Amino acid sequence: QVQLVESGGGLVQAGGSLRLSCAASGRTFSIFNMDWYRQAPGKEREFVAGIRWSGGSTYFADSVKGRFTISRDSAKNTVYLQMNNLKPEDTAIYYCNLYPGNYWGQGTQVTVSS
Repeated sequence: QVQLVESGGGLVQAGGSLRLSCAASGRTFSIFNMDWYRQAPGKEREFVAGIRWSGGSTYFADSVKGRFTISRDSAKNTVYLQMNNLKPEDTAIYYCNLYPGNYWGQGTQVTVSS
């Protein structure tokens, strides 16, 4: 089993920044990739960004390219999502996901005010 704990959410004004963290514990020896998703009220959960654990290649949804970056600390089994130039449409609950196994964290709320 794997446990994921997200943190770093909060309330920020448009144009501001936040850094989310997701720490993995448990059977983490076989992490292939970790991704961030988000779900806004009344909408489906959508992919935001991801990182391959080996090699560190990254990939992003078009809506966040150039504003968000993703990184990892392999020693801490932690993935980070740096979110800059936040917009009100970024408001959502942000979840991290670990593959293989399709594990999910409990989510962290990000609210961007206009």
